[in-house]
This record gives sequence, structure tokens and C-alpha cells, in this order.
Amino acid sequence: MDARLNKQLKRLLRRNEPYITLVLIGLALLIQYRSGQFFTANNLVSLASALIVPGLFAIGAYLVLVSGGIDVSFPALASLSVYISTVLLINAGYEGGAWLAFVVAMIVGAILGAFNGLFVGVFKLPTLIVTLGTTYVFRGFMQGALDSVQWATIPDGMRAFGTAALFTAENPVTGLTARMPVAFLLFLAILILVSLMIRFTMFGRSIYSIGGAEVSAIRAGYDVVKTKVLIYVIVGIIASIAAVIRVSMMQQLHPTNMLGMELRVIAGVVLGGISITGGKGSLFGAMVGTMLIVVVVNSMILLGIPTSWRSVFTGALIIIGTGISARQAVGQYRGKKAFFSKRRVTDGGVA
Repeated sequence: MDARLNKQLKRLLRRNEPYITLVLIGLALLIQYRSGQFFTANNLVSLASALIVPGLFAIGAYLVLVSGGIDVSFPALASLSVYISTVLLINAGYEGGAWLAFVVAMIVGAILGAFNGLFVGVFKLPTLIVTLGTTYVFRGFMQGALDSVQWATIPDGMRAFGTAALFTAENPVTGLTARMPVAFLLFLAILILVSLMIRFTMFGRSIYSIGGAEVSAIRAGYDVVKTKVLIYVIVGIIASIAAVIRVSMMQQLHPTNMLGMELRVIAGVVLGGISITGGKGSLFGAMVGTMLIVVVVNSMILLGIPTSWRSVFTGALIIIGTGISARQAVGQYRGKKAFFSKRRVTDGGVA
């Protein structure tokens, strides 16, 4: 029993999640010590609200990274899908609920995601090159063909959804309040569904298998092409949901305000222990890493640090996260190389 416990403990200590969780707790305590405001109800609700959109993007980035790829196109995809859906509803004079905006955006997002999946899965092109290219295609189509402009007015259903709150938290000392958006429930629902899919479905297991070793996944009978296409379709749907939530909460449609979020999101996911080479990491780690980025970006004022330093700290986290992941990947490669070298020697000489 003790041997099994020690083995599980060693396995846990080799993962990023415990350390990133400790860093997050330490940062929270530091902010609380400096400002006395971190653990106030309104601040915690504000952080939870700020996590919704990056958290949804992080779920999509996690799926792609675990499968051995990398997607930098999801903010452009999200921007295009929500722009098309919102403008269509505005021009049609739609006065119903926000559900139709979600449906239209999800359909557009699935089509755009399938476009990525086609080139990655069927034509077997490098994911970074494909998604970098489609980023410019999506942006160019939105800004050129659609002549995108900022809309100060959005459909009433989206506006009502964006202002709907589960409850309002108030700081008794400062009097500041923060609303917990209804959209947070949607974020939790998607998080739970993806977690269940990863743990209990063949599709979820195939994602990790492809990321670990694609050749082995093919030999095991997984349909690699179908899995890759479905991954990007799912990412397109989740990114579109995040985009509708963002537009609804902002109460206006801005075609470019999500562009550039990919680096922070990927940095958070990698910080949470998702390997940049695929096949390793957990959804919990991706969420913890994303939460760390959200806390750093949104709590600098409480630390007395000017917001102009936000990019510096974000860049440092990106370097640290990718550095740790790259170091782990090199260590795994050397370990496997040493194992097979030793195995060849014990089997009767070097081949």
C-alpha cells in the first residue's frame, strides 16, 4: 500500500498542476497581503467573470495541443462567426432570445473549424502553418468581403443575456459590486461536458493517443483523420460560443477586440502542464494555468503595478510556460532514447 502511495505521489510531483496551483495560491495571498482586497466577494466574482471567455478558448486550445497540434486561429474564427451571426440578426430585425445568435455562430464556427480540420487531417499539413494562414483568411474575409465595422447596438436578446446575472456580490468596505453572469453556467457546462468526453469516450482517448504517437494510434485502430477534423470542428463551436458571450457582455460588436488573445490563452494552457508536443496534460491543469494568467492580468492594480507592465508579465509567463514544456519534452525524448538503446544492448547487441 505504501509503495503504491509513493508511486502515485512521485507521479503527481512530476506534473505541472501541483506547482502551478501553489503559484496561484501564493499569488493570491501576496495580493491579499498587499491590498486586502483579493478575497473580497466582488473581486472573486469579477475574476470568475473574466475567466469565462479565456476559459472557453483554453478548452479548445487544450484539445488541439493534447492532439499534438497548435491552433492560433481561434480568435479570428470566433470574431468572424460572431460578426456574421450578429449582423444577420440585426439586419433581419430579430427580437427574440440569444439562443439563435448562439446557433448561427456555432454553425459558422463548425464550418470554419472543419476548414482547419480539412487541411490538418486530410491533407496532413502542419497545424501551426494552417491555422496561421486561416487566421489571415478569416480576418481578411471579415474586414474585406464583409467590410466589418463596430456596431454599438446588438439584438435585444443578446443584450439581455449579457446583463443577466445569477447574483450580485458587494464589497462592504468599498461599496463596489460585481455581477456573476449567467454565462458562467454555460462555461461550467461546457467544461464538464468536455471533461466527461475526454475521460469516458473513445474519441477522448483517441485525442491523447494521437498526440502521444500518431503511428501507434493508427495501429491501434483509431481513425486519425476523422478525429482531427472533429477536434477542429469542436474548437470552432466552442470559440463561437465564447465570442457570442463576449459580445453580449460587452453590449456591442467590435470585430477585432478578440484578435491577439491566442498567445495568452496558449501560454496559460501550457503553464498548466499541457505538453507542446502532445499526449500529456489535463483539463484541470489547463484551467489552473488560464486562471493564473487571468489573475495576473486583472490584479495588477491591486498590487500597485501600472497596467502598462501587463505585457511584460504576460510575456514572462509565456516564456516560462513554453520553456518548462520544452524542457519536459526534451527529457522525455532522452528518456525514451536511453530506454531503447539499453533494450537493444540487452537483446544481443546494437542494431
